[in-house]
Amino acid sequence: MKCAVLIAALLSAHVHAAPPAGQDALAGPQVRVDVGGRKLNTYCTGKGSPTVLFEADAGRAGWDWSAVLPEVAKHTRACVYDRAGLGSSDPIIRASTVANASKDLNFLIRNARMEGPFVLVGAGYGAMVAQHFALRSRGANVSALVLVQPMHEDALPADRAAKLDAMLACLGAAEQGKPGAECGYAASSINGEIGPALAAAQAAQVSKLTYWRARASELDSLEVSADQLRKARKPFGGIKVSEVAQADPAAISAAVIQTIAARPDAQ
Repeated sequence: MKCAVLIAALLSAHVHAAPPAGQDALAGPQVRVDVGGRKLNTYCTGKGSPTVLFEADAGRAGWDWSAVLPEVAKHTRACVYDRAGLGSSDPIIRASTVANASKDLNFLIRNARMEGPFVLVGAGYGAMVAQHFALRSRGANVSALVLVQPMHEDALPADRAAKLDAMLACLGAAEQGKPGAECGYAASSINGEIGPALAAAQAAQVSKLTYWRARASELDSLEVSADQLRKARKPFGGIKVSEVAQADPAAISAAVIQTIAARPDAQ
């Protein structure tokens, strides 16, 4: 009994009593969009133009933006989605590279009939995906990029080999149905306070083999992804690019709102 009480107390320390408005919508599947025989989960809210589309960091789902999404949605249309194998999207069927994620995003925008112009907001690894999409996509009108602590193709994390080993160990533990505390869904400063529904979704996520395979694939393919972005590099032209040094909801929201307000196409 004492053990159960202790566990409940520990869980409550990480759960916010009043999560950001609308957060529960991100805890499960919303609109699942076909991207070529597979479906990716997406969720949009708000009205207006441009459309702000959020790209999460490596191994993370669209729910990471739950503290930022409602603030941006007060000003325009705002959308999050889960890359393959993450959140409520279908499993990966190929290597999780930046180029493949960019292709999936192109299908998602087209098949979900999202209306541009687009402001892409990417954190960490997601910033690499956003940039690759903006540089290589055809027909998608990207007007601006907001990059949150972006990962750079020429400065990859030095500890990536150790992290990959840890992920593979968690994959093995999940295969045995015994993922330990070290295999939990890590908190994010972008969205550090979560409610019960999202806490339960994140706890369920780490028990899925498809989740660990996707996470491991993104990290294992990181050098390939870096080379893909390196080859795609060219001037952004008319695309406005800004960086946010703090992975903080208020700072990110302010930067995105400032960006959309500065666009002549904002409504």
